[in-house]
Amino acid sequence: MREENRAERHRQIEEAAYKVLQKRGYGGTSMLAIAKEAKASNETLYRWYRDKRGLFKTMVESNAKATTATLEFAISDGADPLKTLEAVAPVLLSMLLGERAILLNRAAASDESGELGATIAAAGRERVFPLIEALIERGIRAGTLTAPSARTATEWFLNLLIGDQQIRRAIRALSLPSEREIRERAVTAMVAFRKLCAA
Repeated sequence: MREENRAERHRQIEEAAYKVLQKRGYGGTSMLAIAKEAKASNETLYRWYRDKRGLFKTMVESNAKATTATLEFAISDGADPLKTLEAVAPVLLSMLLGERAILLNRAAASDESGELGATIAAAGRERVFPLIEALIERGIRAGTLTAPSARTATEWFLNLLIGDQQIRRAIRALSLPSEREIRERAVTAMVAFRKLCAA
């Protein structure tokens, strides 16, 4: 299978998994049900993802891809930490408040096994948080940022940016924000973060 065809097939399988997840929840979602929805063979799903947890890990990573790619590039390129955070803030917030992340979090909240929550944490926060922390650490070492620690500053950044927005989306107390609302919140968060941490 050609690489572009394979990538498209992965996208279709992930779309199918989101549909099944929305209908059945995580506990009721099976590889067979996803395979049927995607019009794929069950064997293909197991060969590509190993198991349901592997598939959902891939889905979380795909959802966070734009954020992690921006951060990884900035770290390898030596980009200015504050400018990078300004660029990544709306991307990260949009992803975290988007329909896919909210669907995954709602499903994780009702998953008594805790498997989906652990998968989201491992492929999401535990992947993104260290990248932001490394970026901030570089800013502290360069003298452009000041904070008790890079970890503390990362927590400040995420709390200022996200606050209770994701939980309010998950419990349906907040509707999907517009792009303008996302940008405005990201700008407000960065203004506050600069006041806290800019040297």
